[in-house]
Amino acid sequence: MTGNDTIKPGTPEKNKETFADGFRRRVGENRPTRWVRFSIVTLLYVLWVAWMGNWWLLLGVLLLFDIYITGYIPFTWWKKSKNSAVRSVMSWVDAIVYALVLVYFIFAFIGQNYQIPSSSLEKTLYTGDYLFVNKAVYGPRVPMTPVYFPLVHNELPFGLGKSYMENPSLPYHRLKGMRDVEAGDIVVFNFPAGDTVMSRIQNPDYYTLISIHGRDRVLNDKATFGEVIYRPVDRRENYVKRCVGLPGQRIRIVDGDIYIDGEKFLTPENVQFNHFYQAAGHLTEEDFEEFGIPADDRYTVDITASDIPSLRELGFKVNDDGTVPQIFVSPMTASMVEQMEQSPLITKVMKQVPGPEQLTRLFPEAISADWTRADYGGENGLWIPKKGTALKMNQAAWDIYGRTIKVYENNPDAEFKNGKLYINGEPHDTYTFKMNYYFMMGDNRDNSLDSRYWGFVPEDHIVGTPWRVLVSFDKDKSLFNGGIRWNRILKDANPDK
Repeated sequence: MTGNDTIKPGTPEKNKETFADGFRRRVGENRPTRWVRFSIVTLLYVLWVAWMGNWWLLLGVLLLFDIYITGYIPFTWWKKSKNSAVRSVMSWVDAIVYALVLVYFIFAFIGQNYQIPSSSLEKTLYTGDYLFVNKAVYGPRVPMTPVYFPLVHNELPFGLGKSYMENPSLPYHRLKGMRDVEAGDIVVFNFPAGDTVMSRIQNPDYYTLISIHGRDRVLNDKATFGEVIYRPVDRRENYVKRCVGLPGQRIRIVDGDIYIDGEKFLTPENVQFNHFYQAAGHLTEEDFEEFGIPADDRYTVDITASDIPSLRELGFKVNDDGTVPQIFVSPMTASMVEQMEQSPLITKVMKQVPGPEQLTRLFPEAISADWTRADYGGENGLWIPKKGTALKMNQAAWDIYGRTIKVYENNPDAEFKNGKLYINGEPHDTYTFKMNYYFMMGDNRDNSLDSRYWGFVPEDHIVGTPWRVLVSFDKDKSLFNGGIRWNRILKDANPDK
């Protein structure tokens, strides 16, 4: 041995730390506050796992233990960096990632804000209302497209493309909620017909565009319509309507009044119908505002010479020279109509009687030729599918429920031929529905694209119910001149319940 190889008596080798010793050291180095934080986060996580009903998710506690206690995975490596710029940038990245994860869970399982983009529920909910939608009431859906950017819905800003990844995807599963959807609820849901849209014109949907323009033009005119886009259920556009029909019920509309299983449905206070009205003189902006009619709801009526005799008969004013003072048509509530009838500014008010649709047919197209939006459902009403109910299949049933069976119930090869329903090549005399369905309508009855046009809302499309109006903006006014509707802040978003 050389002098360098000699081990001096009494000099022990340097001890290496075992895993067990290192584990005890890492655990013991934590302050009590660290344990408190770990305990709170773990408790919340375990409660979430119990709500999910998937106990395999408890393996995530091991990751939380490492994040808060042992630190084997170097998530905070940047804190030991000698580069101050790295520490500064990464501290911001760390805070942003933490916030996004928190927002992801809140938006997915508790609730989030939504904007009212149209007037279909006016005067219950106004265009420009920002709502907090409670997802826990009906039970939140486990995200079917779980990998997505949490602050946008389906498109990233600045034309950067989709905000979600289609894979991995999860089957529909709804966690336990407080109650089921009830008649009269205002409900936020993913637009069922929004499974297919065009990249350049996404509203109306693909099916409505085909109904208006024809399939060949929509598919071949790329400059106008763009490409066909398919969207998964939870990435379809969000709509908000009132639930007027529940699973297993029959709905019929007679002269604008809704009947459920033969009983008249309670009409909400703020339901609107289109009315013609004629002013005694010129109506100012202040006059329209006093009547509660915004600029977007003022439509003028084109009058021809052949209309004059019937206008006289209906009580509208016709001047001696044959000219007719301007006639308007606007959606109005019963109280607005009463206000106009008592006003000296108005000479005539009359409810509009809707006729057959001009641009697109009502749902279901195969049998709704004689229906209107005010007289809908035929003599017996339209049955709303209910989970577990077997329906005898014939041509009439297929005409109504064919799309529901093929698309929403995930039977893409289903077809009706030779008097029978065929699924996977097997004949069936009946079909048993796998989900509950709902019939949704807007309170602005003559100006709402709702279930009368595109059909039933499947239960897996239900998002939640609005809880409060967070803030409301009037787009017809400047921000500092009435643009903020202060009286609507924190107002109940479901006042008829």
